[in-house]
Amino acid sequence: MKPEPPFLHCRLTPVACVVASLLHGLAWGQELPDGDALKLKSSRQLEERIPGSVRKDLPTFLSGQRLSGRVDVETTIKGAAEVRRGDTVIRADQLQYTSPDDMARGNGHVRINREGNIYEGPAVELEVDAFKGFFTEPKFDLLKNGAQGDAERMDFLDDKHSVLHQARYSTCRRDGGPEWLPDWVLRATRIDIDNEEDVAVAEGATLSFMNVPILPIPAVSFPLSDKRKSGFLAPYFGIGNVNGVEYSQPYYLNLAPNRDATLTGTLLSNRGIDLGGEYRYLNPTYRGLLYGNYMPWDRLRDESRWGAGALHSQTLPSGLGLNLNVNRVSDDNYWKDFPRAQTALTARLLPSDANLTWNQGSFSAAARTLYWQTLQDVTAPITPPYNRTLQLTGRYAGSPGAGMDLSVDMDYTRFESNPTLTGQPNGQRTYTLAQLSRPWALPGAFVTPKVQVHAAHYLFDGTLSAGATSANPVVPTFSVDSGLIFERDTNYFGRDVRQTLEPRAFYVYTPFRSQNALPNYDTASFDFNFTTIYTENAYVGNDRIADNNLLTLGLSTRLVDAVTGAQLAQVGIAQRPRFSTQLVTLPGQAPIPPGWSDMLVGGTINWSPKWNAAAAVQFDARDGSSVRTTVGGTYNPGNYRVFNAAYRLQAGVSESLDVGWQWPLNDLWGDLGLDLGRGKGQGAGRWYSVGRLNYSLKGRELVDALAGFEYDAGCWIARLVLTRLQTSTSTANTSISMQMEFVGFTRLGPSPLKALRDNISRYQYLREQTHPPSRFSNYD
Repeated sequence: MKPEPPFLHCRLTPVACVVASLLHGLAWGQELPDGDALKLKSSRQLEERIPGSVRKDLPTFLSGQRLSGRVDVETTIKGAAEVRRGDTVIRADQLQYTSPDDMARGNGHVRINREGNIYEGPAVELEVDAFKGFFTEPKFDLLKNGAQGDAERMDFLDDKHSVLHQARYSTCRRDGGPEWLPDWVLRATRIDIDNEEDVAVAEGATLSFMNVPILPIPAVSFPLSDKRKSGFLAPYFGIGNVNGVEYSQPYYLNLAPNRDATLTGTLLSNRGIDLGGEYRYLNPTYRGLLYGNYMPWDRLRDESRWGAGALHSQTLPSGLGLNLNVNRVSDDNYWKDFPRAQTALTARLLPSDANLTWNQGSFSAAARTLYWQTLQDVTAPITPPYNRTLQLTGRYAGSPGAGMDLSVDMDYTRFESNPTLTGQPNGQRTYTLAQLSRPWALPGAFVTPKVQVHAAHYLFDGTLSAGATSANPVVPTFSVDSGLIFERDTNYFGRDVRQTLEPRAFYVYTPFRSQNALPNYDTASFDFNFTTIYTENAYVGNDRIADNNLLTLGLSTRLVDAVTGAQLAQVGIAQRPRFSTQLVTLPGQAPIPPGWSDMLVGGTINWSPKWNAAAAVQFDARDGSSVRTTVGGTYNPGNYRVFNAAYRLQAGVSESLDVGWQWPLNDLWGDLGLDLGRGKGQGAGRWYSVGRLNYSLKGRELVDALAGFEYDAGCWIARLVLTRLQTSTSTANTSISMQMEFVGFTRLGPSPLKALRDNISRYQYLREQTHPPSRFSNYD
């Protein structure tokens, strides 16, 4: 028996019913429009906001159980009355519509849907197209931020502006009961709503939580969307073991679409008053950030304190570019006394860098100056890096033909620091590196021979230990990189994959040239990993070119999804046999004898989007010990559920365990329902645990910690976060902060969200809106 066509009992919206009927037409043997094809075309009426040029020409549809009146003059509709035009629908028990003035008057169970915003009440008088009129005793439901409420009267000034009188406003959803009792509510004598600027202004307001008034507000503005607006931001309130009670009040200035500023006043009970500011700008050819803080007097340090910085990036004509990065603070203790300062100011090495670049085809050049501010700690002093008072660089990269690649890098740098701290004279270095290679690549193999020449010229302000005031090392290097790639199609755990087997051999020869007596201006040892083991030099920088006669042998295999091409897993092993002693070293390093190097073993796996893991081991095969081990993984089965863990070992230096998480505690007692973070209303809330812990297994102590709870009630969120930051081997800063967020209105208290996102990989904000709501989600 053939079932009835779907449109006879369609319970969807009118548009959805029509589409469903058309899509099912072929199944019922019916012809679709235009013969045998459904042809769709765009319509301005389906845009989120119908343009005024289109709206004025839209027809008006009237419907109801009984209609009477005069054509093109007035119409009275009784019983299920409806007036519809474009994105505006008016329904009531009775409607009177007059065409000359486009006026609709409704009585009894009036409901208006305008662009997805819903208004309900006993009576309305409204110019339909201009959307100008009034509503008595309305209830409203705003689309952009999910706000609801009611008022004694609502005046529609035009299609973008309205006024609520004696109103209640909240984002807590109605539960369908006879009385609306939201968890939080803003009561105001007047609320002006501006849908053009997406902002509302309340006068004579009181904010209540759980039916308890908590904040009287003579006047306040608040956003109706995520659109920027000037005004007070959420204050910060915290308690710490060093700074005491801390209260910050920021004020945001929306200066222009491409410029804004934030001014912040902070009171620290143990220190004093701190004044801060931030200015951002964005233009087609440049962008930047200026920030700073000033404390006139710090009672704990008995001095004034300040920190300032600037970031600027600009594209100039003729291939030029300018980049600035400036950071400075008043004293050595700033980084540990103000952990909530700009991230760039909480490090112990603060760069001030200016860089002018030029690019034109195969040629590039740059002029740079770099100064460092080193913040010393008597318990853990560090050697300051060299300032680059002037650095000039040039580069050519191209092909001379015959399949060869040629590059030439040139660098002149003037290095300056405090010789009493560095133990080396200041000086200048001119450096040139020329490279010529010829790659051969086949579908299953490659080989790349390369020749390099490193030439440097030093002029020192003083003398070296042997009495020299200059040096001219020239070091040649020859290398050959080669590998094979085998592939096969196979199946693992019921999944079709392509597996590779990739042996690789890399040989490098660099003869010994004496360099150990030279100052070390900018050179450090490369980290030993699967990338650097296949490089010619063991050092990064230009003061040491290691003498090498060694061969790197490696073998790796990869599993690639046969359908998507995504890499599912990779495992590799590599080791070096050294044929002669490496004599060129950095100060404090011993020569490296011939023989086998440590073995590298590692791999990654991304078999499922829900979890991934990675491990790397540097293994000393001579005594069977691990020199360095890193093992980590992430489990992320769904929204607001993530667990990260990592184990790190560096033999004789450190051993630590690092864990981070965000997880609904409701899961522990079997409540696996939808998270309120997706926008559900008030009701039984959900608890979340968040945190990150770094524990030293070697010292058997907690180094850094961040732990807390989030409670999501649907229309409000509470957060409590404890933070501990190690500042030295014996001291730490500890603070606790609490935040109350009234969703869609404001946040009261400190904002731990930045700390949570910075410390917990894949942390999700419970109210992160990925796209604005559509008016069709409230379609009538």
